[in-house]
Amino acid sequence: MSSSEKISAETFEYNKTPPAPPAPPASTACGVRTTDYPSIKNAPLPAEGPGSGSFNNLLLGGALFIVPYWLKYKVGGGFWTFLFFACITSFPILMAFWATLSRIGARINEKTKLPGKGVEHYLKFKDAEDAKKYSGQNKIPMETFHEMYFEGKVEFKMDCLEAMELRHDWASWGFTISLFRFFLLGFIPEILVHSRSQDEEQVRDHYDRGDDFYAWFLGPRMIYTSGIISDINKAESLEEIQDNKLKVVCEKIGVKPGDRMLDIGCGWGTLAKYASVNHGAHVTGITLGRNQTKWGNDGLRRAGIPEEQSNILCMDYRDIPVPEGGYKVITCLEMAEHVGVKYFTSFLRQVYGMLDDDGCFLLQIAGLRKSWQFEDLIWGLFMNKYIFPGADASTPLGFFVGSLESAGFEVWHIDTHGVHYSTTLWYWYRNWMVNKEKVIAKYGERWFKIWEYFLAYSIIISRQGGATVYQITLHKNLNAYHRVEDIPRHHGFQGALKAPHDGFVPTWSTTGRKGLGMNGDEEKGGDPNDDDDEDDEAKRRRGRKLKEKIKEDM
Repeated sequence: MSSSEKISAETFEYNKTPPAPPAPPASTACGVRTTDYPSIKNAPLPAEGPGSGSFNNLLLGGALFIVPYWLKYKVGGGFWTFLFFACITSFPILMAFWATLSRIGARINEKTKLPGKGVEHYLKFKDAEDAKKYSGQNKIPMETFHEMYFEGKVEFKMDCLEAMELRHDWASWGFTISLFRFFLLGFIPEILVHSRSQDEEQVRDHYDRGDDFYAWFLGPRMIYTSGIISDINKAESLEEIQDNKLKVVCEKIGVKPGDRMLDIGCGWGTLAKYASVNHGAHVTGITLGRNQTKWGNDGLRRAGIPEEQSNILCMDYRDIPVPEGGYKVITCLEMAEHVGVKYFTSFLRQVYGMLDDDGCFLLQIAGLRKSWQFEDLIWGLFMNKYIFPGADASTPLGFFVGSLESAGFEVWHIDTHGVHYSTTLWYWYRNWMVNKEKVIAKYGERWFKIWEYFLAYSIIISRQGGATVYQITLHKNLNAYHRVEDIPRHHGFQGALKAPHDGFVPTWSTTGRKGLGMNGDEEKGGDPNDDDDEDDEAKRRRGRKLKEKIKEDM
């Protein structure tokens, strides 16, 4: 079967996700606390690396000024001579500065004790010179490692994920020449261009690779975005956490029967089908993937949803059709990263224009932490090079909020789902590994290794906060918007209000539990008719009644 051949959702045979190996008991043996929750892949060695704390902007600025000024002084000349030297020395200075700091920067802290077993304990090099170069405590730069791994020059001596969990013992975070080369010749031009043809080429090259390629790790839901854990003490299935996410999204946006819903970057159409079947929504899904369009529409028709109600369209987001009155709800789950920083604000303004004045917009978008570590940057450039080319709009949260508010939205609620994504990726990784022979037979060992490394590393990065995903619920910031109607869907508040409060008394009570009175004298608290001998159960009952009375008064 060629990679261009289509597969059918009805006939494709999904493998069941292999069970997770038992988690080691929680302990502090490595110097910091580890966990053993069944809901996630627990970190055996949660170590910190060097990062932004060792970065000195003043020192960098001084170097960028002093070097060209010194050269100007040596050759003579004025401002234009200085500017000339500044132009030709800036990038080499930046390279030298970043490369040096990434190698000599101190770890944020050294609370975590590394095993100190040496590179050869984890890796096997094909070439004797490489094995000699990277041995003992002579750690291999992570970017050098993954390039060699994809080329077959080095192999793991254990499971990829387990070796990556212990990467601080064998890898370093030094910036390499090839990393700078990609940043200058690959990453920067993509940020500056981000043309329609570039977006189309990159997305279709990625998502039209073959539905089976994705089905082998996404499983039967065919959802390429983060699921949601409902219980940290339970090992839910991949399908359960994805169903949780579909339920949460539809609940947050408050979609109702007959609502016009737009799903930008709908993938294989799973959310469109869920909202159509379970909520009676009239959904328009948008994707650039041809395979995804067919898969999504086939799924809608099999579910009994007519084309007049819901449909998946293959088109650029810039060409989205807008019905009269706009869309009541708009969702965009992990697509906006592909818009790019250059067009992010204009994209949000387009969404604003398509949304009904009383409508709801839910944006789920991958982000990075502002207090970065060098590891985060190396991982991010790897992702841009191999996994999501052109997806450069993954930034710290502040950029998203500022852009959304500038576009005219009011932020209603934000959730951070990084650890949920880690669990989702953990399932994807196990699915991918169980399908290893099939993937290699059709797509080759290089593609298998790239995705093996991507899934394993992303489990770790999203769990430890290097990258995350934000789910942001919004509406237009208009005076006429009735915000009171959103209160039932302020789920952060509702969850806190529904938490057990038995036995609590109002903080505004003049006499609380037995304690000091208004004059500092000890007095009996609570109801003045209380008996000192009232038992604890009676007090809890009284607290529940008081709570109910307060609710009635509110």
